[in-house]
Amino acid sequence: MADSTQNGPMPGGAGGGAVQFLMANKLDTAMWISRLFTVYCSALFVLPLLGLHEAASFYQRALLANALTSALRLHQRLPHFQLSRAFLAQALLEDSCHYLLYSLIFVNSYPVTMSIFPVLLFSLLHAATYTKKVLDARSSNSLPFLRNLLEKLNANQQNILKFIACNEIFLMPATVFMLFSGQGSLLQPFIYYRFLTLRYSSRRNPYCR
Repeated sequence: MADSTQNGPMPGGAGGGAVQFLMANKLDTAMWISRLFTVYCSALFVLPLLGLHEAASFYQRALLANALTSALRLHQRLPHFQLSRAFLAQALLEDSCHYLLYSLIFVNSYPVTMSIFPVLLFSLLHAATYTKKVLDARSSNSLPFLRNLLEKLNANQQNILKFIACNEIFLMPATVFMLFSGQGSLLQPFIYYRFLTLRYSSRRNPYCR
């Protein structure tokens, strides 16, 4: 599931190797930072340590950061934009396009805890994979405790992806409930249904089926 990067460890000192790696992969580094920010904001929404009012703003920030990450990833996958039906069809096959749409669906809606989990977990998985590459570029033995945490997270990747897929499905009746409770818009269930049909055809997460 994680983004692929062609660069391996860089020569130089421990810190210098990591810095060179980050500078040599600027777009991947930008996505890594935005994903870490998404994880941070999502965590402060799920655990409202700064109060409920602040939690709502962290919800919106997490979705906006995820939208930025998805847009950068989509640009990386499809660098040459074309205003054509063929390009749109190709873009709709990309998971990054799906989650750009997902963020736009929920960013201005009433905060729903269930809707933040896919954003949080995807960001965590991708950020963990890139963090391991940064550690490898720094030194093959650097920060063993952090490496062990990343390995455990990677070992549970399948279970996390299954949980995300179930979460995406159960959000469909949640959007309908939000509509009847006055917390959602009339278009939201229909747009979210379109999102689910796109996820069903996902080439990267087979558990959606």
